[in-house]
Amino acid sequence: MNTHFIKLTEPNKNLVDVFNRWANDPTLIPLTRPNQIKSELEYQQTITKENLFQRLEHEQIYLIYLDDQLIGEMNYMVDPRHLYKKEPGTAWIGITIGEPEGRGKGIGYVAIKYLEDQIMKKGLKRIELGVFEFNEQALKLYQKLDYKEIGHVNNFTYWQGKMWNDIRMEKYLRVNPN
Repeated sequence: MNTHFIKLTEPNKNLVDVFNRWANDPTLIPLTRPNQIKSELEYQQTITKENLFQRLEHEQIYLIYLDDQLIGEMNYMVDPRHLYKKEPGTAWIGITIGEPEGRGKGIGYVAIKYLEDQIMKKGLKRIELGVFEFNEQALKLYQKLDYKEIGHVNNFTYWQGKMWNDIRMEKYLRVNPN
């Protein structure tokens, strides 16, 4: 099993098709986007090449491969407005393992470590993220990687008949002096 990462610089039609499949996968929707009401869980997004180019204006996006198969994406942006703790020089991260073959194999751990290295190389010292409180697998991953809870955004997303909180977490990176 060979996991590797490629920085996205030039979106193409095949990539757009994959991103659309992931964005509209009923098993991923509750995990990847906040929904205020039940009907939003059924909303079908349309991602275009232009959308991906717009994302690249303010996000660094990395494609996650398992051997030769694209299985996910991860990204970060610096100092977005939705930070819980408004500390300048903070990277907000996100990860989606879109293909079932990539889940439960430790790839998320390796991917986040790689993303942290990329963030450190940019001279950033703090990372913040949000994870829906029902996403226990992701919560355990972040805790294993030393992310600490810093607060909650209450009633943030709808799933399984009720509203759930968004748990906000942070990690301070140790910049290697070498």
